[in-house]
Amino acid sequence: MGSKSAGASVTLTDEQFQSIARALADPHRFAILGQVAAAEGMACSLLHEHDVISPATVSHHMKELSEAGLIDVKREGRDAYISLRRPVLDAYLKRLACL
Repeated sequence: MGSKSAGASVTLTDEQFQSIARALADPHRFAILGQVAAAEGMACSLLHEHDVISPATVSHHMKELSEAGLIDVKREGRDAYISLRRPVLDAYLKRLACL
């Protein structure tokens, strides 16, 4: 889905666009993405979603967001750190605005 760097321009295929739309349709995934974007990256253990859904479900939602290309997950031992792939989200929002 293109480069991970903040200045990179990303062009989404139809499949990528639809994958992101499906990922963001879930309220928990949308909330997770919002938290990660606001924090400019964070430890998974700090997600507020842990208060309302199980760790396994949080993990599933992170996997969906990662597969859609919206977040990067970096594992260090038992910890996971997540960061937003801003160029991908920007490309999605730009394309969405053209509908």
